[in-house]
Amino acid sequence: MRLGRALLAAGALVAFCGFLALGVWQVERRAWKHALVAQVEARVQALPVDAPGPERWATVTADHDGYRHVRLQGRFLHDRETLVQATTALGAGFWVLTPLQRPDGTTVLVNRGFVPPERRASDARGTPAPEGDTTVVGLLRTTEPGGGFLRKNDPVADRWHSRDVAAIAAARGLGSTAPYFVDADAPAGAVRGDIWPAPGLTVVAFADNHLVYALTWWALAAMVAGATVYVVRHDRRAAWSRAAAVHPSRPAADARTF
Repeated sequence: MRLGRALLAAGALVAFCGFLALGVWQVERRAWKHALVAQVEARVQALPVDAPGPERWATVTADHDGYRHVRLQGRFLHDRETLVQATTALGAGFWVLTPLQRPDGTTVLVNRGFVPPERRASDARGTPAPEGDTTVVGLLRTTEPGGGFLRKNDPVADRWHSRDVAAIAAARGLGSTAPYFVDADAPAGAVRGDIWPAPGLTVVAFADNHLVYALTWWALAAMVAGATVYVVRHDRRAAWSRAAAVHPSRPAADARTF
């Protein structure tokens, strides 16, 4: 009995401390997430800067560069565009990713915007594709390898569920390609539905459930503590009852004092 109680107490202590620690960790994650959101919002609103060149590609990260407002120049390679399945405020359809070849010979994938299924063909979009030297302003996005939820990219069948830069570059036979892509901004004064692909549909949002998770972990810690107290009280009552049965002369009040 004593060994069982000791093991129970040890397990309860470990669980209690573990749940408390997980709650604290979620609070720390919440603080980190809020700082990240503030940084991203500042990048989105900032004036555009030159997109990272090859000398900086190795240091580009989502935390440091994601959603940075950038600009770049080059010529679109429309014959190598890629359609990536998408769901947007305009419905289901495709992102149009087109390689932009820069003056130094390197390439950056540009998400020119969204098209519904009936406008997936370039001659069905009703908007002339930009030709010649072009300047693009937009938000830097890091690559999305692998595919979408439960759906893998299939380069052989040309089915894409995520904007996997390396896989798309390989499938399209591109040369030196940046490890990021750029979501093009909508032109000033543009009206949705007048331009296809429709740019400027980037959703900047981050899940923030850390406080709920922290409260959940702490509630579990409280439940462990409550259950432990209940078991201890029950065992002590049982012990008093057994003692009273063995020694009937002991005052009955003794069994009710705890």
